[in-house]
Amino acid sequence: MVFELLLNCCGTGQIPVQGGNIIVRHAGFVHAGKPAPAQSLVKAVTMPVMRSPAPALLNWTHRLTRLGPDFFTRLAPTPLSSPVWVARNTALLEDLDWPAALLDDDQLPAFAGNAVLPGSDPLATVYSGHQFGVWAGQLGDGRALWLGEADSAQGPHEIQLKGAGRTPYSRMGDGRAVLRSSIREYLCSEAMQGLGIPTTRALCLVASPQPVVREEVETAAVVTRVAPSFLRFGHFEHFASRDQVHALRVLADHAIEHHLPEARDRAMAWQGNVYAAMLDEVQQRTARLLAQWQAVGFCHGVMNTDNMSLLGLTIDYGPFQFMDGFDPGHICNHSDSHGRYAYARQPNIAYWNLFCLGQAFMPLIEDSDLILQVLETYTERFSTCLLAHMRDKLGLLQPQAEDAALVASLCDLLASERIDYTIFWRRLSQAVQALEHAQTDAFGPVNDLFLNRPAWEDWRMKYCTRLSQQASGSGQRMLQKNPRFVLRNHLGEQAIRLAEQGDFSEVQTLLTLLSDPFETHPGYDAYADFPPDWAASIAISCSS
Repeated sequence: MVFELLLNCCGTGQIPVQGGNIIVRHAGFVHAGKPAPAQSLVKAVTMPVMRSPAPALLNWTHRLTRLGPDFFTRLAPTPLSSPVWVARNTALLEDLDWPAALLDDDQLPAFAGNAVLPGSDPLATVYSGHQFGVWAGQLGDGRALWLGEADSAQGPHEIQLKGAGRTPYSRMGDGRAVLRSSIREYLCSEAMQGLGIPTTRALCLVASPQPVVREEVETAAVVTRVAPSFLRFGHFEHFASRDQVHALRVLADHAIEHHLPEARDRAMAWQGNVYAAMLDEVQQRTARLLAQWQAVGFCHGVMNTDNMSLLGLTIDYGPFQFMDGFDPGHICNHSDSHGRYAYARQPNIAYWNLFCLGQAFMPLIEDSDLILQVLETYTERFSTCLLAHMRDKLGLLQPQAEDAALVASLCDLLASERIDYTIFWRRLSQAVQALEHAQTDAFGPVNDLFLNRPAWEDWRMKYCTRLSQQASGSGQRMLQKNPRFVLRNHLGEQAIRLAEQGDFSEVQTLLTLLSDPFETHPGYDAYADFPPDWAASIAISCSS
């Protein structure tokens, strides 16, 4: 059954991918070849980068820079021609209690890469990683530039420009991002925030007529991202693969001190080993994140280890998709020809990636059995979290033994007819609320979604019996768990097409809806409707 597949997709040590098993063990797991050579930096600067003499608007802290030059390369952004604002996220400024002046028009050059924010310290970090299950060697911030870390109402937050030009880690890339993918990242970051799913945030988006060559000629853009930390699994894989144990320990100590202090509290549970406790904290955060992704029908598309956040944040929005019709085998990334990152495989892939991180931690933990003990807890935590989210979506308050079977049979039913996932859950929420108000034909709009009416009605009877065992109010709770609006591919595509013509209004409209996705937003019914037929032809790939 579909739900059982999601709950039980993770084995211990053996992880099925692409028709076989990869057995994760210490010996030979990390790439045994020579370290990848440092990349040479080739930058074509078309205009000088300005350093403003104005006072700093933020209280910069820059704790990452204390790690030293082994971890990053300082460099300025590459300027962008004729930049214009696409969107400015004033709500994020308010959340962080950063000054409104940070997004004034006179700051446009800084967020385009044509100037340096006063007090910032631009740099690109180095990391390595596994891409599509294969060791890729040295990677790094190939088009992202870390501006610094600043105090905020929610603690220190880092600021990063994505698409600000080449770095020493760009390999054969141009260091740029295109408007198309930057709009998707900007909107999905805030959509996930609205859904309550841990994520990096988007502060602003800048566009330029400067051409960028992908499959076709597109135009450049820079999106400014914000997060407590942009540390990835790949940062640790990098130093472990090169036997730089001192650097690995320095990085882990930095992460514990500033981002994962829970590791100290949890160390006694893992034989006093603070690094095992750190791995435990990361796997718990990852399990919770994956459960939230699965519950809302989100497909990331490119879950390489260098795209996995150490803090359990959703990061690197590329070929993602919120599913339309429910399909456990759905592949949102056109480049993923083998379906490695299909929806139903995501929890399993996260587990595989955690084993990669555990392998990187081996020089610190020095006990492979202890690493396995830590990682084996992922499966139970993920299963527990996912079932809890599905209960919430169904409005069920007190856990009962038959809940997993109830959810499993529903998922099978949805999958058998590719029922629109978001619309089903929203209509179910409305139906339960109508039922509680004794409205006739409360389930009519839900019934209309199914061709196999007997199978649906059989499940509905079981569900209603389960609901009758608890107090009323389930419908209203469900409306706050099942969004009316998600960033469907066709909605993003419509905003992109208008933006490419210089009209950015649709970006702002979507931001408003997606930032508050559980509200009705009268007058915007079309944004919550079924996707048009042409949406099925949208192909999203890693090219961005």
